[in-house]
Amino acid sequence: MDQITNVEKRLWGSADTLRANSNFASNEYFMPVMGLIFLRHAYSRFLKVREEIIPTLPSRGGVVRELTKEDFSRRGSIYLRPEAQFDTLVGLPEGESAAAALIAAMESIEADYETLKGLLPKQEYAELDDDVLRQVLRIFNDPALQKADGDVFGRIYEYFLTQFADQKAHDNGEFFTPVSIVETIVNVIEPTRGKVIDPACGSGGMFVQSAHFVEAMKANPNEQLTFYGMEKNPTTIRLAKMNLAVHGLDGDIQKAISYYEDPHQDHGPFDYVMANPPFNVDEIDAEKMKDDKRLSFGLPGVNKTGKVSNGNYIWMSFFHSYLSNRGRAGIVMSSQASSAGGKEAEVRQALVKTGDVDIMIALRGNFFYTRTVPCELWFFDKAKPEHLRDKVLMIDARHVFRKVTRKVYDFSPEQMRNLTAITWLYRGQTERFTALVQDYVETARAEAVGADFTGLLGAVDEAIAFFVAHLDAEEAPIEAAQQLRAQCDAFAAAAANLIAAPAEIAALNERLTAMQPVGDKAKTLIKEIDALFKLLQKAQEALAAKGEQQIAEQSGEAAAKRVTAEVRKLGSDGKKLLAAIVDARIVLTGDPSVQLTVTGSLKRFRYFEGQAHWLLSRFSDGELRDVQGLVKLVDHAELAANDYSLTPGRYVGIAPEVEDDEFDFEDVLREIHLELDGLNTEAAELAEVIAKNFEELLV
Repeated sequence: MDQITNVEKRLWGSADTLRANSNFASNEYFMPVMGLIFLRHAYSRFLKVREEIIPTLPSRGGVVRELTKEDFSRRGSIYLRPEAQFDTLVGLPEGESAAAALIAAMESIEADYETLKGLLPKQEYAELDDDVLRQVLRIFNDPALQKADGDVFGRIYEYFLTQFADQKAHDNGEFFTPVSIVETIVNVIEPTRGKVIDPACGSGGMFVQSAHFVEAMKANPNEQLTFYGMEKNPTTIRLAKMNLAVHGLDGDIQKAISYYEDPHQDHGPFDYVMANPPFNVDEIDAEKMKDDKRLSFGLPGVNKTGKVSNGNYIWMSFFHSYLSNRGRAGIVMSSQASSAGGKEAEVRQALVKTGDVDIMIALRGNFFYTRTVPCELWFFDKAKPEHLRDKVLMIDARHVFRKVTRKVYDFSPEQMRNLTAITWLYRGQTERFTALVQDYVETARAEAVGADFTGLLGAVDEAIAFFVAHLDAEEAPIEAAQQLRAQCDAFAAAAANLIAAPAEIAALNERLTAMQPVGDKAKTLIKEIDALFKLLQKAQEALAAKGEQQIAEQSGEAAAKRVTAEVRKLGSDGKKLLAAIVDARIVLTGDPSVQLTVTGSLKRFRYFEGQAHWLLSRFSDGELRDVQGLVKLVDHAELAANDYSLTPGRYVGIAPEVEDDEFDFEDVLREIHLELDGLNTEAAELAEVIAKNFEELLV
């Protein structure tokens, strides 16, 4: 992950040089940049799928049939002619125009894919310096990416969308919904087969994540799902169609202002609705909408000038109306909508009384890259079983998050799975909940059993012997090393006694109880390994100080040179031994491309044990129950008593304070330092912009 993060930053830095060497504004150059990412991502998927296809091609008379576009479409990839393949573009002979080659590449793709006709960036490349364009192509062909799979490029694609959103380069970032929010929606509504509509589709993230959900079931998304989208901005439509194409997906995305137009009305009703519409839009012309059949609950408040003052419940009415009798919807919406008053409250009450409002999930602020406000996820289900039709599941997930950067939060994959597991219990799918807990417990056990301390302890022994030979005995942490060996042996013995967990909830509770003392040992061991390494670093510093003293005590040039050489060699030997300890902490996993440190294995053991504990401590019998500060199943009578508010925090209460036994003072200091560093960087950038603007005013 660190390597990919570094690659992302390097790619972003190189792409930013395109703007510096062009006349493009920040809201103009993102499309040619996304065109390059599109080509590189498409080429990655092309190579991967081509390797899968070639062995399956029929041959006649020893001649293998040529690859076709259809071969790639069936496997969720885009076909690329030779002139559109990234290796061709990177290897252009001197004298040939990189811009012309890129334009030809885009034209060849448009010739093969009618849905992309006229949408890919082309003439924009003619505005760029050719040498800079060649340089950026080479950087985008980074060795770390040449064998990277589509998931890595999907992450990079999302990273670039995120960066442009953060720059407010296009429509205030409205083209991009953070992946963890989209995945959460997909996990809850489970789009497996049928028609999907997103009336505010942006860059098409809802469609792509739905496709990933189907792919995870070993099915072809193009055979299982049909995608329909609406988007008002032509540039965003281009981005969405590129995003779909690079994932080998087909979709009908129409230019429309969804308040007044319904270009897909003949394709409805739909099995799934997923959307992140613009929040709190005002000044919507009520006259243009008065006869809209999608407004079955009527218009929300109309002001004296004939405008709908807030469009949130227009969207909600639309989404409900699009659904088939078995349809599900997942929507991102402003938190203020769930308790809004006036005419909006009347529409909300009517929605609730249909029995189709299914689940509400509250999210904390900073999940979006351009909005700091909290939001809520609304879920409708027109096929709810009868015993749930007068109930709504309230989940307050504002305390569930991980910090990605100083300004951005998201869900970890396990946090998403845990929230989804609550919805499984709500739907009576206990076996899925149990399977998830079993997976956590077994993953934790495998990490504990697989922790191998042999190399680490051997490297520690060698380092201790070295420092004992060259320092006073008290300066070499002999006792700490002996204590570490004893603790490693104790942990290994305890881990070996952990028993495989069966898929039975009572047994899983027992296994987790038995695992917790081993987790405590792992926590202590992690600290001891780090503490010993720091002691060895101090021993190295003592050796260096002793050497400097020996040099200072010499009289005579020859003796000084001899002692200096000896001291330097000892210092070098000590550093090599410390480096060996770092290397020895690395344990190769079954996949040679993946490496984990010994402490990494211990932390992963504790992490997955913690995930199992998070679920079982709240739902120990594998059945849904109310949990203070997290979840409550609310009936319509309670909703009515609370003005039909759909704000989860109003019902679940306040979560009890939990003592954080993972608190690490050094980590907190490091995080504060990073935050301060980030603020200083932003201050310097802002000062530079102000100075530049001031200079321009004086010209």
